[in-house]
Amino acid sequence: MEQLNPQSVLVTGSNRGLGLELVRQLVQKSNPPKWIFATCRDPAGPRAQDLKNLAAEHPQIVIIALDTDDPSSVKAAAAKVTACLNGAGLNLLINNAGILNVSSLETETPENMAETYKTNVIGPMVVVQVFLPLLRKAAQESPLKGMSCSKAAIVNISSEGGSITNVLEWQKGHVIAYRCSKSALNMLSKCQSLYLAKDEILCIALHPGWVQTDMGNKVGKAPLTLEQSLQAILHTLGRLSEENTGTFVNWEGNLVPW
Repeated sequence: MEQLNPQSVLVTGSNRGLGLELVRQLVQKSNPPKWIFATCRDPAGPRAQDLKNLAAEHPQIVIIALDTDDPSSVKAAAAKVTACLNGAGLNLLINNAGILNVSSLETETPENMAETYKTNVIGPMVVVQVFLPLLRKAAQESPLKGMSCSKAAIVNISSEGGSITNVLEWQKGHVIAYRCSKSALNMLSKCQSLYLAKDEILCIALHPGWVQTDMGNKVGKAPLTLEQSLQAILHTLGRLSEENTGTFVNWEGNLVPW
């Protein structure tokens, strides 16, 4: 029996890479969610074609425009999700959208730092704020005890590159803005876990591994395939409980040092 069994999931940045593979593996589960809200900036554009092809085969997938950099876009997406759920809550919110620009300490610019923080930190913060009523509704109405990703959860896709202790693969890529933004996202995840503990909403930061995506390959040859990473991630999400909320884990569920 699969442990991960949410009725509704929302994934940001789902038109390619990790987000697209996550949607694909969710819909191929033996017990797929009733609703998979696959969001991206431009669903009508050519970069969303693979997602549109997948959605054409699976009625559970609902493609929604959502630009995490634009609060009005996030609110419009939430209105559409609320209408689809028709009184039900949202079980699992996965903040996956993110950007990485190659830089060093000397070449990093204020403009790139600001843009990276806007997408990688402020975006996930706003998405959680806007979708919080739906997450609370799911938690309140679930018959499940404790915390779980099948009940109500926020998963922020982070990176061990933002670990101050490990500073993963420093020699392969300094990527200053990206590293700093992921450290900030980790703190945001911790704050969310403390604030939402009383609501029994599980909150974690998750390092998916160094994965073979357009982003992952910017700093060298990534060792993990998308399929390997996401199979492990879904298994890990199914095992998380209130003991894990507020932690930083990798794709296999092992703790990553802050």
